[in-house]
Amino acid sequence: MKKEILKKAFSKLCTAKAMTELYEANFKQVSKYVHATSRGHEAIQIALGLQLLPQDYAFPYYRDDAMLLSFGLEPYDLMLQLLAKKDDPFSAGRSYYSHPSLKDDDKPKIPHQSSATGMQAIPATGVAMGMQYKELQGLDDLSTALEETNTVRSSAVENSLKPITVCSLGDASVTEGEIAEAFQMAALKQMPILYLVQDNGWDISANEAETRAQNAAEYAAGFHGLEAISIDGANFKESYEALEKVIATIRKERRPFLVHAKVPLLNHHTSGVRMEWYRDDLDEARSRDPYPVLKQQLLEGGFSEKEIETIESSAIEKVQSDFGRALKAEDPKPEDLFTNDFVPTPITEEKGIREPEGAEKVVMVDCALFAVEELMKEHKECLLYGQDVGGRLGGVFREAATLAQKFGDDRVFNTPIQEAFIVGSTVGMSAVGLKPIVEVQFADYIWPGLNQLFTEVSRSCYLSNGKWPVSMILRVPIGAYGSGGPYHSSSVESVVTNIRGIKIAYPSNGADLKGLMKAAYHDPNPVVILEHKGLYWSKVPGTQGATSVEPSEDYVLPLGKAWVLQEIWKQENVETLTIVTYGMGVHWAINASEEMGMQDQIEVIDLRTLYPLDENTIMKSVKKTGKCLVVTEEPSNNSFANALAGKIQEECFKHLDAPVLTIGSENMPAIPLNSTLEQTMIPSTEKVKVKIEALINY
Repeated sequence: MKKEILKKAFSKLCTAKAMTELYEANFKQVSKYVHATSRGHEAIQIALGLQLLPQDYAFPYYRDDAMLLSFGLEPYDLMLQLLAKKDDPFSAGRSYYSHPSLKDDDKPKIPHQSSATGMQAIPATGVAMGMQYKELQGLDDLSTALEETNTVRSSAVENSLKPITVCSLGDASVTEGEIAEAFQMAALKQMPILYLVQDNGWDISANEAETRAQNAAEYAAGFHGLEAISIDGANFKESYEALEKVIATIRKERRPFLVHAKVPLLNHHTSGVRMEWYRDDLDEARSRDPYPVLKQQLLEGGFSEKEIETIESSAIEKVQSDFGRALKAEDPKPEDLFTNDFVPTPITEEKGIREPEGAEKVVMVDCALFAVEELMKEHKECLLYGQDVGGRLGGVFREAATLAQKFGDDRVFNTPIQEAFIVGSTVGMSAVGLKPIVEVQFADYIWPGLNQLFTEVSRSCYLSNGKWPVSMILRVPIGAYGSGGPYHSSSVESVVTNIRGIKIAYPSNGADLKGLMKAAYHDPNPVVILEHKGLYWSKVPGTQGATSVEPSEDYVLPLGKAWVLQEIWKQENVETLTIVTYGMGVHWAINASEEMGMQDQIEVIDLRTLYPLDENTIMKSVKKTGKCLVVTEEPSNNSFANALAGKIQEECFKHLDAPVLTIGSENMPAIPLNSTLEQTMIPSTEKVKVKIEALINY
């Protein structure tokens, strides 16, 4: 092994070790915020970090500070995050120590990931899937933008190498179900990804004997096509040489590997969970310390004791100096809280022709289908995947019909039954510049994907301080229709609207759906589109208004703009009211006002998007009419509609002549299969009429 590599590795190890020791010696100064360190794991982390290139993508986990040092980060950079300082290069003081997100030209790219153990495996696999897609489609190589950089680490030869993805994991996290989803897809599609599993034998206080039936390499053997090896991760030379072969194979053969590295944990699980509280294996762990092993390898490689001491003292001096600087660094200001929850969208105004002359009316599901087709024709980075959307079926609602035939199985494809992967992989796909449109088959099936939607997708922009927004569309067929029963009929918007960092559309007609779909595609932030199944074909009596003249190809409808669908004038001697609603509720409201002959007394507002919420339009209307009814299909207790009613009451209190009322489904656990029970459960035009009557006469 070259002396230069050994010297650099030892310097990084000494730096990481010195940082751990400094944090322990200054515990009161750093213990305000929780942290974990790489002590004991340094050799394998550095062996990997020294071999990754700027075109590669890496997903380190919270114990990987030595890996980050080997990428070229300074102790000062990590300490800014340790102390939650304003200039923390990863999150601007928003996230824990060693929770990196990085987009530097001369280093591997690091998208955001959370603390939730193992959750990074799906976004990381999404990056690998994106790399594979771009290669198949002949899109620009991921390293193109880097070829002109003239850095010490990057040569012309290195820049010509194909990129890989690395996902770093602790062995305890491999028991997570979402790890299985990631491994399954990587093996099935043969993606260029390395899963590095650092096995120190511990969860927190639970050890491997209590929590695992096998180690990660043995587990990986069950995924055909995922090759796995086990190595001594505390031995730098063994680690470096093994990883060198694996990385070269992935770059050339474009297939997944898992490297299981056995390492000791020589520091606390975190600063808040001390090792002496529960560990009975500390002496054995210290006998496998990678530091003396690498020091001996330097001696055998021709380094003198003096040279080694110089490297060590230089590392300690650097760490102490950087810590002093970091302590003096500026803290975030209160106003810094309110930045980078979203990045600006270019779509701020309605544009294009909503009703082209001579165009025919089409059903709502076709408006969405045509929107996706137009996007895919124009943008090669656009692709669609989910369950049953491929060419054989084209979606259970035919919402993807003919798309696979027109654009190929690489652009429109089925996934396994893996809602978490469908949702979370968009983080990685977006990170490499793609624009995925994905689908959860029914709203009832969104629950396995909520972990990724909440933990990874929604927080990526904010916790990376704007570096890694997730550009994706998640389509969710929703609502009760045709006796779908308890597992195909639910409304879930109250759960989804409680996830900050995503935008949510809920259109009531085809033209809106097409315009919102186009706006969502061009929005650099994540957008969930809730699409009511009962409106797709307007087969439900009273929903003919969901059909639309298909808007022009350039039609876009910005998110956050409500529609005063039925407008009235202010009247002094007549009781008036505002109905605020969305989706199927729009049709119940319009039908009720027409059947009651009260079109001139009832103003109907179609929200169109639940976030951003057009509060100005709502409040202006309610202040004019003096009364308000919020209509939803969800059970109204503790719902989005209930919260909206409270907001209206608060903002418009002086203008109200009656309490703000809501109507929704009955507050039962599920929608029954029987059609009589279903209709009893959900609202209807007749039920809305009763509520209107009560409010008008209040």
